[in-house]
Amino acid sequence: MIRRRFVTSAELLVGVYAALVQALEDLELIRTGPFDAAVCPDASLADLDTEAMVRFIRRARLLRGFPLQEDASAFELLTHLNLLNKGRPSHAAVLLFGFYPQRFLISSEVKCAHFHGTRVAKPIPSYQVYKGRAFELVDQAVDFVLSKIDLAVGTRAESAEVPVTYEIPPEVVREAIVNAVAHRDYTSTGSVQVMLFADRLEVWNPGTLSPSLTLEKLRKPHGSFPANPLMAESLYLAKYIEHKGTGTGDMITFCSNAGLREPEFSLTDGFVVTIWRKKSALAGAVAEHISLPTGEVSGEVAGEVSGEVRRLLSVLHGEMKRSEMQQLLGLRHEDSFRAIYLVPSLKAGLVEMTIPDKPNSRFQKYRLTKKGMTLLARKKK
Repeated sequence: MIRRRFVTSAELLVGVYAALVQALEDLELIRTGPFDAAVCPDASLADLDTEAMVRFIRRARLLRGFPLQEDASAFELLTHLNLLNKGRPSHAAVLLFGFYPQRFLISSEVKCAHFHGTRVAKPIPSYQVYKGRAFELVDQAVDFVLSKIDLAVGTRAESAEVPVTYEIPPEVVREAIVNAVAHRDYTSTGSVQVMLFADRLEVWNPGTLSPSLTLEKLRKPHGSFPANPLMAESLYLAKYIEHKGTGTGDMITFCSNAGLREPEFSLTDGFVVTIWRKKSALAGAVAEHISLPTGEVSGEVAGEVSGEVRRLLSVLHGEMKRSEMQQLLGLRHEDSFRAIYLVPSLKAGLVEMTIPDKPNSRFQKYRLTKKGMTLLARKKK
């Protein structure tokens, strides 16, 4: 019991109201703070991946000077990041470090679709639903877009490293997607949707703007009002977010420097970012696949070589590590790179290992086969 004095009925009313709100919060029947700070029902510390936390600390220390050591306990990290609520994992903790976040927050996934035309129409040429932690969702969705948009590969006249330029700057793609994942409304049953059309990229999330912001303010310097501040802080520490409150301005600048129309921001049953592509994409300058007629290349496998494989062949010079090729292409998610780029190249006999009898060797590198070099030369013709 707490005894309090009051003089007027108004004072009593305020005190009783505050006590009722506190009681309802304690019973987890209402929430007054951010969603990501609230306790994730039924989740426990056992549902969090300690290895993912170690990777986060390692990255945050390298990129942001994060103070905790890699041997810090999970409890220490979660406490430092304010991801515990009364000793229990918050929604943010599960979204960032959970083994299976979608077990607790089923709509916390990203749906990616690629359409050849300018509107949603079936059949859909390419469709993926990505699940996992927030960091993985961003990486996989960004890699999906980069694998579908136009890519220009320059020469090594000025540098030993081949220059690679995407039709849409990767920084713009990443900013749009990370903002959707970080600032969406996680109480909604809708998922983040990334849709690539012939003339534009649309990134939609079930959320809205803070009352302090307007669509017009997004085009100017503005303050940061994240819907999920704890998630935003961790994404910043891992350098998924560069500077708080500057993301939309950076997108406009990058698009302008690349000769693209300024991105558009709108509120249509959620928040939508529209990034316009170059006209060459609308004209179908780069086909999704190149057919390989039987016998045209000696020893060649009849069928099709995907755009992802062609891109890998374009940047592979001499003998290179997997990480080097992945970095050149601006891709972050290793599993996706292996499954979509590397493994198909190896199976098609276009790329080979330098140490084939030890595929998992840390000294492993990759190089073009004779068939790969022939195909690359044919493509350049």
